[in-house]
Amino acid sequence: MSASESSKPFLPFTRPTVDEETIAGVVEVLRSGWLTSGPQVKSFEAKLSALFGGRPVRAFNSGTCTMEIALRIAGIGPGDEVITTPLSWVATSNVILAVGARPVFVDIDPVTRHIDLSLVEAAITPATRAIIPVDLAGLPVDRDRLYAIAQKHQLRVIEDAAQSIGATWGGRRIGSFGDFVSFSFHPNKNITTIEGGCLVLNNEREAKLAEQYRLQGVVRSGVDSMEVEVVGGKFNLTDVAARVGLGQLPHLDTFNSQRREHARTYFELLDTPAGRALGLGLPPADFTNSNWHMFQVVLPEEKLTIKRAGVMEKLQAAGIGNQVHYPAIHLFAVYRRLGWKAGDFPHAEYAGRNILTLPLFPAMVRADVVRVVESLTAILSAHLKS
Repeated sequence: MSASESSKPFLPFTRPTVDEETIAGVVEVLRSGWLTSGPQVKSFEAKLSALFGGRPVRAFNSGTCTMEIALRIAGIGPGDEVITTPLSWVATSNVILAVGARPVFVDIDPVTRHIDLSLVEAAITPATRAIIPVDLAGLPVDRDRLYAIAQKHQLRVIEDAAQSIGATWGGRRIGSFGDFVSFSFHPNKNITTIEGGCLVLNNEREAKLAEQYRLQGVVRSGVDSMEVEVVGGKFNLTDVAARVGLGQLPHLDTFNSQRREHARTYFELLDTPAGRALGLGLPPADFTNSNWHMFQVVLPEEKLTIKRAGVMEKLQAAGIGNQVHYPAIHLFAVYRRLGWKAGDFPHAEYAGRNILTLPLFPAMVRADVVRVVESLTAILSAHLKS
């Protein structure tokens, strides 16, 4: 690492942008004395509903419980199977186990890195009840093909759209159509509530049931009556978190536009003869549908004398943050005990070993992207097999 590199500030792989008005709004909520779920949550849900074309929306304390609750509303449990991708955050399949069902993995398309929809029908059995697709890095799964399969086989769809808020398909916002749609507002997402998420539902009956699952199954009536009809959990969003979300929502399209411009710069610098000679796998250059939640490359392990961990360490030493999103789920011990093994899904396993998330967030400038690309290409060039 050169002296000039060591003097540059550390560039994280992501960083949320929170304006002063939002910070002041949070202070107001703290001073109000109403900190848990209340008027801010109601307002946030109303704004989200408007964003998604008036569909019912309920806010939660994570984008994980949203998927579990969707499965429960759909009546999925022991003896049922749910098809999903092996390339995602492990929460996507953990929620299937949480309701007592069995995840059934289908390999990915190596180009989109999404579940390969051409392989889904072969995985459907009489026990299959639903499919959970994942919009990896903010690039939407092909909704036309997805719902054609779901309707043909009468499957529920729980869209793991954790990373794709503000993305579109066919000119429509993800979340404004479809079945259940789950979003995350974790700090690394395109907008944040610090921690949190929301679930877009089909009707008010489902929305009321989601509310029950959100807070211990409780239903209140009158001034002093309470009933518990289902076993719920403690999944409610606080008013403090909701106020952050209310401050973030107006900036969503601007944030995504800024991300899109940084992604264009990555392609400008990497999709060149010199860049292609490195064998680096780039994401699809979709500037119509994707919200560019992440910019991920796949390292060409067959061309390199260095493993991904070594590349990551060298980038970190150069002051450049980076991350892995994600290892292949079916190779975790919990899933190996269910019978999955290495070799089952070769495309997901290759990506899981070699995928690398590079810095991408709105507050970056062009020089940041240039710095990342120069550092990465220098590392890879120095470790190409002869």
